[in-house]
Amino acid sequence: MSQDTPPTHAKPDATSELAGCETCLHTGGQWVHLRKCLTCGHVGCCDSSDGRHATRHFHDTGHALMTSAEPGESWRWSYVDETYV
Repeated sequence: MSQDTPPTHAKPDATSELAGCETCLHTGGQWVHLRKCLTCGHVGCCDSSDGRHATRHFHDTGHALMTSAEPGESWRWSYVDETYV
């Protein structure tokens, strides 16, 4: 593997350009803000969105840490501790 090739287990960069909430894009839903799972990179919508897909992803998978996927935001949230980390 060259130095320019990331390892296959690397998580997607939270600042990379995102198309939108993965579930909303599939179902035709709309989102307010995007959140990104720090375990697997899944992109879901925030709790202000009708689908609340980021929280649903936590309940479905147990992946407890997420970050904002909004430009200029760098905070992280723990669903288990219900606090910013």
